[in-house]
Amino acid sequence: MCGPAHRRLFYHIREYQMASSTSEQETEDEIEPKIQRKPLAIELPDKIYQINQTDKDLPTSLEQLTVHEEDAWWNQMPLTNLDLSSNALTHLSPKIENLETLTTLTLHDNLLTSLPRSICRLEKLVRVNLSRNKLRELPVDFYSLPELRYLNISYNEFEELHPAVSDLHMLEYLDASHNSLTGLPNGIGFLVRVSELLLSHNHIKELPSDLVNMRSLQKLDLNHNDLIALPEDMGSLRKLLCLYLQHNDITQLPTFEGCQNLQELYVANNLVGKLPESFCSNLPHLKILDLRDNKITKIPDEISLLKNLIRLDLTNNSINSLPLSLGSLAHLVSLQIDGNPIKSIRRDILQCGTNRILRTLRERARASGENQQHHNQGDSVFLNSASLSSTTFVQNNTDKMGADGLNSPRRPAGGCDEDTTFPDKYKMRNTHTLNVTMQYLSTVPDEVFQTAAEEHVSCVDFSKNRLEKLPDALHLLKGSASELVFSNNQITKVPTFLSQFTRLTLLNLSCNQLTDLPKEMGVLNTLRELHICNNRFDHLPTCLYHTQNLEILLASDNRIKHIDATPEGLGALKRLTILDLRNNNIEQVPPVLGNLTHIATLELIGNPFRQPRHQILAKGTDAIMSYLRDRIPA
Repeated sequence: MCGPAHRRLFYHIREYQMASSTSEQETEDEIEPKIQRKPLAIELPDKIYQINQTDKDLPTSLEQLTVHEEDAWWNQMPLTNLDLSSNALTHLSPKIENLETLTTLTLHDNLLTSLPRSICRLEKLVRVNLSRNKLRELPVDFYSLPELRYLNISYNEFEELHPAVSDLHMLEYLDASHNSLTGLPNGIGFLVRVSELLLSHNHIKELPSDLVNMRSLQKLDLNHNDLIALPEDMGSLRKLLCLYLQHNDITQLPTFEGCQNLQELYVANNLVGKLPESFCSNLPHLKILDLRDNKITKIPDEISLLKNLIRLDLTNNSINSLPLSLGSLAHLVSLQIDGNPIKSIRRDILQCGTNRILRTLRERARASGENQQHHNQGDSVFLNSASLSSTTFVQNNTDKMGADGLNSPRRPAGGCDEDTTFPDKYKMRNTHTLNVTMQYLSTVPDEVFQTAAEEHVSCVDFSKNRLEKLPDALHLLKGSASELVFSNNQITKVPTFLSQFTRLTLLNLSCNQLTDLPKEMGVLNTLRELHICNNRFDHLPTCLYHTQNLEILLASDNRIKHIDATPEGLGALKRLTILDLRNNNIEQVPPVLGNLTHIATLELIGNPFRQPRHQILAKGTDAIMSYLRDRIPA
């Protein structure tokens, strides 16, 4: 390559990253040459701030220019991405204003105590990461950046957010977790574009009333604070999907009226005594409800209205009985009730796990319904959905299926009647759902999936049937389906075409006969939840370690013998927050599992290992992880 080295540098550098290790390897797609400095640098050379400016020694004749077109002056591009993370920077020069073309500034893991006011002149900044420094405040002018969409100030020393933060009108992501915040400024509700607000591990005691004006909010993390209550009009957050409230002092929950899209609610380690009366009816799409370590004494019969509930954690409360209506939750695969004085169900049944408990509740509901029918023959009882009792609810579901299953006079020979068994296209169009549960089906006509594809169905539910494989025509929904539920069937193998579902976020294959998953499934980058409970796995499928966005993995009641917590195993799943490995054959828990601090819920009860002991397991995830970390060799 021709030309002096400094010319190459000027023409080629698009990103500058201070290397914290001289052995750091560059990937093929990184732009070279990359400037490296000695580790633990405390100040940047002025040359970096002038990288967009022409060197006075640069002018040369055209004959001296490189012959490679990509090196030519007409292809020169200014610096847009500056990564100075993981050094020991204590100071950032005001000359940073010279890099006016920057769109991304990464300064995490340094020793910065302040930023220069001139940073406000970088008006093209879109992403700024200042996490893990020693900052207590930002320059007021910083909040005037017109294009800023991503701001991370976690793991610093902020005691308050400046009211001017509300001037960041384009902001979509704000992480202020792990600071010393005692409150939020009034006016934060003006951040109407923010979809993720992370405020965990602070000392926030009260939320401002205008927080509910953040109408784009989808994820709100307030765990490990000092909250005692939530705004009553939380229902204004109509797009909210995930709400984290663990480890606060909340005594009462709002009704969440209006939060119909809420899917995950975590309220563990609070002081909640009961659920509001209309709580269950207001959350039709709730999938995860974590109420462990509270003071709840009763679960209302209306729990049956949470029809999409998958995981319910009631560990360590004061519940002495379970409502029969709980047995009607068709999608519930994880019910955790350890640490409660339950007397209505025998202890040996409680120890058998979720399926046995739910079956017992259904049997009792059915028996109770028969007795009620016997005493009320000839009577007509009309109940509206809001006051539907648990007994009637379960009995009605049983009647709809027919007591004699396939031989029911209400079912035609062959088991398929598109008029009654399958929803018509108009229902699919309105709900974007193909729901065919509890129909004892062994096959599904291709026409059903063809219609579903035409109506852009996103949710498919064939749970509680007799399918031995996933229907071949299911692949027609690979471009639209985001949720697939095939639990409680007889499936022995998963087809490779499932890897083509580019929008899949939830896959429920619990209660089948699976022993492995195809390696091709590792490309499912959108997958957030995977349920493989009650199968025949003797190991976690290796393809899972490549699903980088996986957050929830439920794999209880299998035959799993080993936990791979290495960086190539579970350590690769940086977003994993829930890991359920109860009732397997695990003989040893690797201490390095404790380093996976992003795991908020870890379930290991019912395995043959001796350490950690049951007393530690009963204390919950924090105790388990701390125990494991203490046993990592120095």
